[in-house]
Amino acid sequence: MDAARYVVDALERAGVGHVVVAPGSRSAPLVYALAEAEADGRLSVHVRIDERVAGFTALGLALGSNSPVAVLTTSGTAVGNLMPAVMEANHAGIPLIVLSADRPEELRGTGANQTTQQLDLFGEHVRFATDVPAGTDPTSAISTAMSAARGRLEGIPAGPAQVNLAFRDPLTPALDGSEWERLLPVVEGSVVEDSAVEPIETTGSRSPTAPQARPAQALPSSSHRTVVVAGHGAGPEAEYFARLLGLPLLAEPSSNARFGPNAVGPYRLLLEQFGPDSAQPIQRAVLFGRPTLSRQISALLADTSLERALFLPTPVPWFEAGRRTELILTQWDQLMGFAGRGPEGWLQAWQGASAKAEVALDTALDPGLSGGVLTGPRVARALWARAQQDPGSNLMLGSSNPVRDVDLAGRPTAENRVDVYANRGLSGIDGTVSTASGLALATNRPTRLLLGDVTFLHDSGALATGPAEQPVQLQIVVLNDAGGGIFSVLEHGRLAQAPNYASAVERFFGTPHTVQLAALATAYGWEHTLVNTAAELDAALAAPVHGRHIIEVAASRAGLRELHARISKALAV
Repeated sequence: MDAARYVVDALERAGVGHVVVAPGSRSAPLVYALAEAEADGRLSVHVRIDERVAGFTALGLALGSNSPVAVLTTSGTAVGNLMPAVMEANHAGIPLIVLSADRPEELRGTGANQTTQQLDLFGEHVRFATDVPAGTDPTSAISTAMSAARGRLEGIPAGPAQVNLAFRDPLTPALDGSEWERLLPVVEGSVVEDSAVEPIETTGSRSPTAPQARPAQALPSSSHRTVVVAGHGAGPEAEYFARLLGLPLLAEPSSNARFGPNAVGPYRLLLEQFGPDSAQPIQRAVLFGRPTLSRQISALLADTSLERALFLPTPVPWFEAGRRTELILTQWDQLMGFAGRGPEGWLQAWQGASAKAEVALDTALDPGLSGGVLTGPRVARALWARAQQDPGSNLMLGSSNPVRDVDLAGRPTAENRVDVYANRGLSGIDGTVSTASGLALATNRPTRLLLGDVTFLHDSGALATGPAEQPVQLQIVVLNDAGGGIFSVLEHGRLAQAPNYASAVERFFGTPHTVQLAALATAYGWEHTLVNTAAELDAALAAPVHGRHIIEVAASRAGLRELHARISKALAV
């Protein structure tokens, strides 16, 4: 218990405000120490029965609080269930602290139950990993792990770290009266209602506004037909840069730069209009953040006939020197000099094309053209617009089609009014509901989540929270087309139209299911609304985010490929 309390003290000193706990026996000392700390109002503890859910909840808490968050598991397979969240945290640069409880040294390699090699289990996916023997002061190990997770080790970006903590029996505090009385608020009642613990308030902002981040400088004398590409995590700095130099801004939703007069909404379908054979071809491209959504942008950044620059002022986990072909720039003035000012008419040409494309997109997304069936882009357009009406709220986007639907159909706004999140480190569908729950808990703000039905089912265990846990304000919008829709718009969609491959594509890629989401919502105690029409969708989204609510949008994968072809044709005119 002394060692466990040292761990909690070290976490508190390092600024950790949230710890997510999955139940287990070997981790019991830390659980009791955390319960003591929460009863004293020193930090917030969140309990989840599934370690994978716990890991992604912690990841969401770290994203929302912009600070390190710890997740605690018992020994054995429990630790391995954290691997997906650790991998995502690695590639996204998120300070996730894994506290893995373990058997003492004398029990390892003896066949003792629930004992395996836990140190270095996560390999290169963690910035630091260490083993703390039973009975040893863990303070130094926690301190080093925190420094590594925050990116304070030279040349190493922020990311996850593991502290493997061995505990010997007894695994519980002494029952002499004093310790047990400290736990009464936690053991006998609801943590939220009976304890003094309050949610830690944070801004949720992951980067400063651009004018604060970069002072105004003299504009470069040169001019080029440059585009600014804002990938995941670029931040508002990219918008400021584009506006400062009069350049078109091509911003993914989770860049948090998709706003302002220079932002172009359906940019990926307009790139051909400014290709090599056009009257005003693109000459240069400047990249902020990490683009992950479209092949059109990937092709642009791979085009060696263009001059391209990647802005990397600090180390990032997704970049290895020598692996990309862009010019790497680390200084703001270098980037300004490379980009140059936009020549006369350059930005206006993009703005004109964007305005026409938005009108064409409205027409193409008319539910009447799809037999009244709601489509992903139509839902994405409506949800994006609704979220922007709640300044300071959170919007989480699931992988596969939903985040791409928003990238296509989310109309840029005048100001940055909502924080947008997505697990784009490895772009997996796992842990999406858990991550959104963590965001809601960390920020104490209304949070919306858009995802597909397969992604939802993959993490449906995250819907389960105990009555003593802090409630979330989370609205989950599930586009339910009874399977995986993204493969319809990839190469597999063409094969699905061939008789010899149709059944194989549907079974192995479409992964059809018959799960009743309403029954699932009822089982977990969530409110459920079924939406079949555009009017019903608008009515459901108009309600404020309150409590735990699942909006199921009935959709179909049939005709999805044709829809995207129709949109591409409409926007190319």
